[in-house]
Amino acid sequence: QVQLVESGGGLVQAGGSLRLSCAASGRTFSSYVVGWYRQAPGKEREFVARINPSGGSTNYADSVKGRFTISRDNAKNTVYLQMNSLRPEDTAIYYCNARWITFDYWGQGTQVTVSS
Repeated sequence: QVQLVESGGGLVQAGGSLRLSCAASGRTFSSYVVGWYRQAPGKEREFVARINPSGGSTNYADSVKGRFTISRDNAKNTVYLQMNSLRPEDTAIYYCNARWITFDYWGQGTQVTVSS
């Protein structure tokens, strides 16, 4: 069983930065692929970024490439999402997801609001 807790969301002006954290419980967290997803009001949840268990491979949605960076610290059971050059269209609830074999866990989400 893995529990995920996101933090770091908030209100920021366009062009600003935020760093989201996803803290996990469980001794096997380093085995999980971890991703960030987001859901804006009235829209479906969409993929943002993903990182493999070792942290050596990452993937990004085209909409965030060059602005967002995903990283992880397995010693701290934490995955980060550094978000720079934020835009109003980045406004959403951001969710952390951890997957390993048949296990699939989601956090409760953290709100990010970017004002213009």
